[in-house]
Amino acid sequence: MTLTQEIQLLLPLTALLPLIAILLVVQSNPYQTLVLRGLLGAVSALIYALLGAADVALTEALVGTLLSTTLYAVALRSSMVVRVAVATELPPEPLCQQLCRWLDPLHLRLELLGPADADLHAVLEPAGAGSFRLLLHNRQLLERLEGLPGAQRWRQAGHQLEHRSALPLSPDPAQPDQEHLP
Repeated sequence: MTLTQEIQLLLPLTALLPLIAILLVVQSNPYQTLVLRGLLGAVSALIYALLGAADVALTEALVGTLLSTTLYAVALRSSMVVRVAVATELPPEPLCQQLCRWLDPLHLRLELLGPADADLHAVLEPAGAGSFRLLLHNRQLLERLEGLPGAQRWRQAGHQLEHRSALPLSPDPAQPDQEHLP
């Protein structure tokens, strides 16, 4: 391959790097970011291989593309979920679909768990007359959800959305009253 042929091949590939990097930075969807990160590593590995740095290309392909993309995918899969405890029996399917559509703009998945499970973000409990109350533990998540159109549809359907601390806590007989401690 001559120098002219190499330049004709390298210039477009090299021009892709900043373009992909800019797309990577401005992307709001974490799953599309995952794909762009893998693409960025693959183009980098290809450029290194074309420049004759096979060892660097192999390292970039394995670490920069394969390993980092895999670790990022695992992290996304485990962290982009809202875990909701269901107080009694499972809610009706249309309600679950409504919750899923509500979480979609934030790229979050809904995971319904039993009431005794740990590491929960919210509790879904019946509020009477076929309505439900979603009690969120995290105020920031509550604010993000209230800013979405799904919050208005949730309330129009007769359901409630509250922060967990908005409820009066029932006294726990196992815990001493803090006001009467010496």
